[in-house]
Amino acid sequence: MAIRTPINMSWAGLMQILLVVVHLQQIICGSVRFSIPEEQAPGVLVGSLSEHFRPPYQLLTQKYLWMDKNTGDFYTTEEKMDREALFSEETKTEECIILHNAVVGPSGDLIQFAVIIEDINDNAPHFENSEIHLKMSEDVSVGTSFLLDDQALDRDAGYNSELSYQLEDSDGVFSLTVEDGPVIMLVVQTALDRETRDMYQMTLVATDRGTGPLSATATLIVTVTDVNDNCPSFSPDSPRRVSIPGDSPKNMLVAQVRATDPDSGSNAAIVYSLSPKVSEQAKNLLSLDSLTGSIRLTQDLQSDSSKELLLKVLASSHHCPPADTQVTVSVLPKANQELAIKIGFIVEHQNETMVLPENQPPTVLAVLELEGDSRFEGSSIAIDGEVPFTLSPQNGKYLLSTSKALDYEMKREHHIFVVVHAEGSVITHSRRAIRVLVTDVNDNAPIFVQSHCKLEVEENNQSGMSLLKVLATDADSGYNGRVTYSLDKHTSSIFNIDPNTGQLSVSAILDRERQDAHTLTVLAQDSGSPPLESAATVSIQVLDQNDNAPVFITPHFIFFMPENVKPFAQVGRVRVTDPDEGANGNTELHVVSSSGPFVLDNTLGTLHTTTDLDRETHDHYELYLLASDHGHPVALTSTARVTIFVEDINDNQPKVVLPSSNSSCQTVSQTAVTGTIVTKVFAIDADSGLNSEITYTVVMPDPVQNTSPFRVDSMSGNITVAQQLLQKDLGMHHLFIVVRDGGKPAPLYTTVWVNLLVNESVGPCHLDREPTWSGTADLVQTPQKTQICEAVDIRSAQLTLLVGLGMILVSTCWLVATVVLHLKQRRLHHKNRGHIKENEIPLRLQDKYY
Repeated sequence: MAIRTPINMSWAGLMQILLVVVHLQQIICGSVRFSIPEEQAPGVLVGSLSEHFRPPYQLLTQKYLWMDKNTGDFYTTEEKMDREALFSEETKTEECIILHNAVVGPSGDLIQFAVIIEDINDNAPHFENSEIHLKMSEDVSVGTSFLLDDQALDRDAGYNSELSYQLEDSDGVFSLTVEDGPVIMLVVQTALDRETRDMYQMTLVATDRGTGPLSATATLIVTVTDVNDNCPSFSPDSPRRVSIPGDSPKNMLVAQVRATDPDSGSNAAIVYSLSPKVSEQAKNLLSLDSLTGSIRLTQDLQSDSSKELLLKVLASSHHCPPADTQVTVSVLPKANQELAIKIGFIVEHQNETMVLPENQPPTVLAVLELEGDSRFEGSSIAIDGEVPFTLSPQNGKYLLSTSKALDYEMKREHHIFVVVHAEGSVITHSRRAIRVLVTDVNDNAPIFVQSHCKLEVEENNQSGMSLLKVLATDADSGYNGRVTYSLDKHTSSIFNIDPNTGQLSVSAILDRERQDAHTLTVLAQDSGSPPLESAATVSIQVLDQNDNAPVFITPHFIFFMPENVKPFAQVGRVRVTDPDEGANGNTELHVVSSSGPFVLDNTLGTLHTTTDLDRETHDHYELYLLASDHGHPVALTSTARVTIFVEDINDNQPKVVLPSSNSSCQTVSQTAVTGTIVTKVFAIDADSGLNSEITYTVVMPDPVQNTSPFRVDSMSGNITVAQQLLQKDLGMHHLFIVVRDGGKPAPLYTTVWVNLLVNESVGPCHLDREPTWSGTADLVQTPQKTQICEAVDIRSAQLTLLVGLGMILVSTCWLVATVVLHLKQRRLHHKNRGHIKENEIPLRLQDKYY
C-alpha cells in the first residue's frame, strides 16, 4: 500500500479547496439574475453587482447596458431592448434572458449574470385579413355555430397576449362564443331570410388583457345564400286583354306575360307553358315562348270578322305548384282602307325629323290628323309609351307638343310612337313613328372630377417637375364640351398648366423656408358662346429637407461677468436658429473647446459658471460652441466663438513695496534743499482700472501738518523736503501714510510708517520698534487731521489718568481740584526727571520734531 506524504496531502487539499471555490462561484454567478421591463428609456437603473461581488467592475458587452465601475450599478443605454425583436415568436411563452459577462473584484474574476427582459403591452393585436367572409344558408337553424378561422395575433406574451373578442353591429342576429384554444364560434340567434336581407356586415373586435389594453378590428361579412323557398307569381302589370288587327302578320308579338320569383339563381328560373285546357284553335294561331313569356302569331291573319281567343298561361319552377294567368286576344276585322296619320310640321324639320334645341319650354311641334276608312269613325290618336310629349285634340286634329324642356345631355334623340285606337283596340298597322333630334346648347359648365386637390412636394425639386393632372368634364357636346385649362391670374408665375391636358408643373425650385404652402386656382373653360367656366383648388404643401445648417445670431458672442459672482451664475444666453422644421430644425448645442469653468444648458441655451471666477488669475476665457440639428440623412452643424471677459471688482488691497517695513528708517541730511526727494512710497494693486489707481496721503494733525518739513506726492508717492531744514527739525519724524485705491463704492487701503531722521551727518538710522496709530479706523478710511501717538510710554498714560481724575474733581470743587492737580504734577515731574529712556523723545521736544 502506498503511503501519502504530507506534501501530497497538502496539494490534494489545495485542489479540493480550489474546486469548491470555483463551484461555489459558478453557483453564485448562475444565481445572479436581474429583470427589467422592455423598451426602457436610457439611464434606468437595472441592478447592481455590489450586492454579490467586490469592486472594481467592468462590463464586457455594453450594447444594451453600461456599468459604473466603482459602484457596480448598471443602467440601460440608448439602444432599447425590444423583447419581440430580440427573441423569436416560438419563445414568447418562455423567459427572455440576455446573458452578460463582467470582470469583477480585485483579482479580475470573470462572471456571468442574467438579465430577464419582461414583456410590456407594447404590441396591439392584429388580424391577418381586414375582412372575414362567411357564407351560410338562409334556412340555417337558430343556435347553429360557425367556426371563425381568422383569429387575431398578438406578439406580446402572458396576459399581454391573451385576447378577448366582441362582436359589434350584429343587431342581435348573431353572437360570439369563445372556447378554450381559443376557438371562436359565430352563433345564429334569429332566423335568416335572404329575400329580406342577403348580407350582414359586422365588426369583430379583439382586445388584449394587458395594462392599458390594446385592440384591433376586422370586418366580418356574412353572406346569406338562397334556398328555393319561394314560388313564382304573375306580376300585376302582366297583360290580361289585347286586340290585334285581322290582317296581322306572322310572328307578330301579341303580348308578353311576366312572372317573378324572389329567389335567386337557379331557384328563380321560371318556365312558361299553356294549360292543357287551351283550345286547339288558340294553339294553332298563337305560340308561347317558355323562357320569355312572349305570345306570337304562328301565321298571317286574314280575318274579316271579330273573334276572341282565350289563353291560360302557367308559370312553373322546381318544387312549386304552377301559377296561372289568363290572356284574352281579340281579333279585329280587316279594314278595307287603312287608316293613315297625316303630320303637319311646325318646328324645323329635315326628312320628317324634327330638330329642337334643348331647354325650350313646352312647345307645339306638329299638327296630326287621322285619315282613312269611314268605318273607323270614332277612332282616336294616342302616344304609345312614356315620352316627354303630349297629344291634345283640337277641332278634329291633334297638337303634338313637348310636356317639359328637353335635355340634350340626358337624351339626344326621341322616338314618338303614335297609334290609332278604334273601338277600344289598338290598330297596330296604323302606328306612326316620329323622330325628334335635340340639339345642344352651352348650358353646362365644366365640372372638375376633384374640386380640391392636396399635394405634398419636397423642396429643392427639379425645375419643370410635373405635379399632378387635373381633369374636368363638360356634359355638352362639340365646342360646348371642349375644355381648356388655365391658372388664375393671381397664381405665382412659377406654376404652369398645359391648357389641353391639365398637367400642372412647377418651373422653379421650391423653398419651404421662404414659402411652405401654395394655393393654386385652376380654371376650366369650355369653348361655347358665351363660354362657361369652373374652378378647382390645388393645395401644395412643401415638405422640408435638411438644407439649412443651424445659424448663430452672431459668429462671436462676447459676455462680461464680474469676478465676484457665485458658482452656477448665468453668464449669458446663446441663441441659434434653424429655419428647417421638425427634426431638421431641432438644434442641439455642445461646447467643443473650452478654457474655463463653464457649462452650457442645452435646453435654454444659457452659459453658467461652475466655480468662482478670479480676474487676477484669468481675465478672459475663450469657448467654441457647436450647434447641430437632427436632420436626416446627414445632420448639419455650425460653430460660434464665445469670449467671456471677467470684470474686475475691488477685492485686492494695495500692497506696499517700499518701504519694506514699518520699522525702516531713512536718514536725511540737514543740508537737503527744498524739493529734494528723500525717499519714496511705492505700492501695487492687483486689480485693474480705477480699482488699481493708487493715491498716497499723510494722516497727521493740522499743527503738525503745517510745520512738517516733508510732503508726500499723492500720485507718485515721492516724499520731498517741503522747506529749508532748520535746527528745530533735527530728530526723528514719523509719517503715517495711507495708501488707498480708487475702487467703488468703497476704496480699499493699507497703511505704512515712513520714519525719517534729520541729522547733521548722514549715517545709519535705526528704530527699535514700530510706531503705533492711536486714531480710529474711520479717520484712516477718510483722512482727516488727527493726532499721532508714537512710542507711547508709561508717563503719558499716567498723565492722561491724572488729567481725567482732575476733571472729575473739578465737578465737585474747582478749588480743591486745582490744588490737587498742581501738587501731583509737581511731584510727578521731579520723580521722573532722571528716568527718561535713551531712545524716547522727551514730551517737551515733541513739537520740535514735527
